[in-house]
Amino acid sequence: MARILIVEDEAHLADGIRFNLEAEGYDVEVEADGTRALEKLTAEPPAPLDLVILDVMLPGVDGFAVADAMRKSGNFTPVLMLTAKSLPDDVVHGLEAGADDYLAKPFDLAVLLARVKGLLRRRDWARGDPGSLSTARVGDAEVDFGRFEIRTRGQTFRLTLLETMLLKLLVQNAGQVVGKGEILQKVWNLSPDTETRAVDNFVVRLRRYLEADPRAPKHLQTVRGAGYRLVLEG
Repeated sequence: MARILIVEDEAHLADGIRFNLEAEGYDVEVEADGTRALEKLTAEPPAPLDLVILDVMLPGVDGFAVADAMRKSGNFTPVLMLTAKSLPDDVVHGLEAGADDYLAKPFDLAVLLARVKGLLRRRDWARGDPGSLSTARVGDAEVDFGRFEIRTRGQTFRLTLLETMLLKLLVQNAGQVVGKGEILQKVWNLSPDTETRAVDNFVVRLRRYLEADPRAPKHLQTVRGAGYRLVLEG
């Protein structure tokens, strides 16, 4: 049973989401205040959750700040962000703050349920089904998709869902160029022509984990004007 936290200050909406998620068999709790949600989501150890449904406009601390603080504290629970702001810049802001998917208000509850199931499926795909790709080696780094971790140089780095999905996509296409548009579609679930630096920023973060010298990458290479290529050996 997946555990889901709803962070939403509109009581009627929160109750409706909770009712429908519980009808689907999920274990659900609700938090209406951004500050209290932040305390819960940045606690050590993190709350045992499978998904956070996070509104942007909250009393205390807004959803962008909550998502950002979650990631910085080491909590990589998938986040579905809800907001009345649906402009492309707002979507990109949410994803760059640490959200894994984005749904603009007003929305149909059937769409929300589909997004929840989709995010949980994406998490399971990133972890790997039995018999599928569950680990990989990139140079001296060992990638554990099941744990969302990279182990290298005596350190362990935790990955977000999107970082894991991006790295798995690149590993599955090792040696080949993967275009930014394909990455936006398959990892971010965005239109391939979305203008954003999110992919580049994620690549920079992955290089910090994978490369001995991130400024001169040997494994995660930029192919100017085309995309990115991952080289496993070397």
